[in-house]
Amino acid sequence: MSEQDEREIPQEEEQEKLPEQEKFYRAPARFGNVPVETEPKGWDRYRQFQKIYPRLDLPMQIVERIDMNGDSGAEPNRLIWGDNLHVMRQMPSNSIDLIYIDPPFFSGRVYNVIWGDENELRSFNDIWEGGLDGYLIWLNARLYEMKRLLKETGSIYVHCDWHASHYIKVEMDKIFGYENFRNDIAWCYKSTSQAKCWYPRKHDHLFFYTKGKNWFFNPDAVRIPFSNESLGAHGGNWRSGSKEELKKIHQKGKIPEDWWDIPMLNSVAKERIGYPTQKPETLFERIIKASSKVGDVVADFFGGGGGAAAVAQRLGRRFIICDQSRVAVAVTAERLKQEKNLDDDTPDIQIEHWGVYEAERLTHAPPDQFREFALSAYGAKASKEDGNPNIHGWRGQLPVWVGAPEMGAQATAEDVSNFAGAVVKTIEYRDAHLRDGVMLAWGFSNGARQAAAQLLEREALGLSFVKIQQVQIGGGEFRRSVVSKSTDRADYSEFLTFIHPPVVSVGLKALGGRNFTFDAGDTAVMNNGAEIVNVQWDFNYDGRRFTADPNHLFKREGTGKNRRAVLTATHRFAAPGAYKVACRVQDSLGGEGMAVLAVEA
Repeated sequence: MSEQDEREIPQEEEQEKLPEQEKFYRAPARFGNVPVETEPKGWDRYRQFQKIYPRLDLPMQIVERIDMNGDSGAEPNRLIWGDNLHVMRQMPSNSIDLIYIDPPFFSGRVYNVIWGDENELRSFNDIWEGGLDGYLIWLNARLYEMKRLLKETGSIYVHCDWHASHYIKVEMDKIFGYENFRNDIAWCYKSTSQAKCWYPRKHDHLFFYTKGKNWFFNPDAVRIPFSNESLGAHGGNWRSGSKEELKKIHQKGKIPEDWWDIPMLNSVAKERIGYPTQKPETLFERIIKASSKVGDVVADFFGGGGGAAAVAQRLGRRFIICDQSRVAVAVTAERLKQEKNLDDDTPDIQIEHWGVYEAERLTHAPPDQFREFALSAYGAKASKEDGNPNIHGWRGQLPVWVGAPEMGAQATAEDVSNFAGAVVKTIEYRDAHLRDGVMLAWGFSNGARQAAAQLLEREALGLSFVKIQQVQIGGGEFRRSVVSKSTDRADYSEFLTFIHPPVVSVGLKALGGRNFTFDAGDTAVMNNGAEIVNVQWDFNYDGRRFTADPNHLFKREGTGKNRRAVLTATHRFAAPGAYKVACRVQDSLGGEGMAVLAVEA
């Protein structure tokens, strides 16, 4: 790659610069010429973090739109499964009001792996490669994008614990600016565990930074009552005020200090959904109320179990949630469906996939949507509406044709002939004598391959014609442009893959009365090497929208490495009658399938 290529970066990336704050990092003159690290780890002054993590533009696949409260006409909230770095790079700058993230702590592989997805496991392996420096570089690349996405009045809260908090603070100073640091909030909590060789560690850190000097903050939205001890400390003459003034102050409450005494969730809390690092909604409420307004956009790019999304939706904020785990996205979607007392204008929720795609859903897509997806994945752009109907797009000056969406469909000899004829007629061919073209399809018939071979024979004879490259969608050549962007740090070999849903099989056993046991143990996964990682149940499926039973969002059995998804469920129907029971299963590679069973209770 030439030096000029090294310096070529997308326009979006050029808009965000590191803060100029040499005064905070200048070594004292008496120390002599001491080098001081002023740039975040992993930073390259020409290509930012793209030198380590190259940019990768792949399409979003919309897999579901959840109707939350009728047709409000508003743009839907977004729930995205994919690598958050690449997802963020495809979002517009200055578009988000508030970001909260609870990234994996630098505390251990086993502790951080919650959902059991292969994508989650792969992500944590990347995080831990290279120790603490590798972790900080991985996080810095994402923090840089978050800064770009924030509006000038926006804020970010980064949740971490003692393992790496001090190092994260230093890196955030370099990315957001030392002068834009607002608080190191200690979230204090209690638990039964006791340390024997040190003081028990009972608080996490929330680093609060703003994008600029003029940020939104609403202290009145988060005031809490004064304690009786603090109000009575001066015998009713607090701050020399009268009893009447004291009463008004008491009623108004105080702005919380930078230590928050918010209890952790206990094992029987109603908002519990089954995973160990779930944060209480009270924590999200304080952050979202203080640092955003109704209608603002709130984002969490490490979505977890969807706590930030649930609170944002309830408080009338828009949200963008992303997670690298397919199970996390499924659990979050079900949690959001069950929110009560939402406004009539609550937006729908759009579930999107990036990097790993549902092949079956693509095969049922309209031809124009499928063409757009295939072209985008291959790095090509669609032709103009007035272009040749047998040329669907262009990759640079290379014409591209896309086959039918059905997975069993194969390109034919006639398709080859029509495409070749269209290439000959293009202005690019006549002016530049280009004779290459690419055909993208799920498969190619023997006739299509023979037709392409005959065109090569004509070329060998010196005849002016076209050379057709036939590329199977999802095959090695199709994905090579993605893999070729990998570096020693980034492995993109798993991106641009197609997954298939499990074939869900449900058995039942009547236990007497209206009690039944359901078993999804005979489900067959269709993705090589995959295993079942989550099972959800809807015991009163209406045939339109799956809504998981709250007790079956995410359940595990066993301990340690032997923890597995619970494949069975016992349920008592509330009243006699005919029911439809739906079972959704997610596998470790992201495949999701559903089966419906009729039950007479």
